[in-house]
Amino acid sequence: MRKFILTGTPGSGKTAILRQLEVDGFSIVEEAATDVIALWQANGIPEPWKDVRFIDAIVTVQRQRQLRAANESGETQFHDRSAVCTAALARYLGFPITEALRAELARIDAEQIFERRVFFVQNLGFVSHTEARRISYEEALRFEQIHHKTYREFGFEIVPIDPASLADRVSRIKAFAASPEGPISRTEKRL
Repeated sequence: MRKFILTGTPGSGKTAILRQLEVDGFSIVEEAATDVIALWQANGIPEPWKDVRFIDAIVTVQRQRQLRAANESGETQFHDRSAVCTAALARYLGFPITEALRAELARIDAEQIFERRVFFVQNLGFVSHTEARRISYEEALRFEQIHHKTYREFGFEIVPIDPASLADRVSRIKAFAASPEGPISRTEKRL
């Protein structure tokens, strides 16, 4: 099974794209950070992203979801973010790369879990706030640049998914995913 990462700045429309891919019959592996935020907030921690343990909590959930989805059937699977996104998040928040995150990055590299092309959903020119998404548009743009840089450092190729209709964005992703280029070997990158 070919496993692709779908990522992007908060509020870019990534979730709508994933829902459409799921409706179209593709296997989807859900994002971890939003669920970790909701859980921590339910446990009385209003801003989990201010605690360095937040990074390891995301890593744990991401790994569990990826491993559970490893044996699903189908030709193509889309992952809503990855440990590389978590490394970008750690950088954005000013946190160190934890040992758990470093180990997960090494594992996904050594096992070549993901295709080297990462679908990067470009921002829509604004950010709508939610309980989990309190980032300003300016900060979202900074976060977007950190994401790009981090993925390139880990040897991934960025496939930009420009603002367009949902149908057009999904069609672009499907066209790239259907091409024969497979995963490539990547040397482990150091953070």
